[in-house]
Amino acid sequence: MACRISELVLECHDPEALARFWCEVLDFVVLDREEDAVEIGPREGFGGPQPTIILSRNDEPKKEGLRLHIDVNATDRDQDAERERLLAAGARPIDIGQTGEESWHVLADPEGNEFCLLKARLDPL
Repeated sequence: MACRISELVLECHDPEALARFWCEVLDFVVLDREEDAVEIGPREGFGGPQPTIILSRNDEPKKEGLRLHIDVNATDRDQDAERERLLAAGARPIDIGQTGEESWHVLADPEGNEFCLLKARLDPL
């Protein structure tokens, strides 16, 4: 028996705003709210094949790069169209030293947390 990732926790300044962004990106919904945290996840709820994301308030300044970042793949359009959708939702391109030859795009969410948009299109779950 092995472990499975059930939740990812992302510290942020504004859990509600980041929840809106990531719900838009991932087609997630808000599953739970606590005083300083918002949990988002698939419409089926906690415990399915996809982990939930807990956006937890932390008023400390963001440190340099994240040691763990999220990779996403489009499910219903090509990479370029998905990149445009993510930019319209509030993502922004960032440079972390990539060469321009990569098959992925490096973006940041509205609070500057890095994530990558990969090239392959996945089937929705």
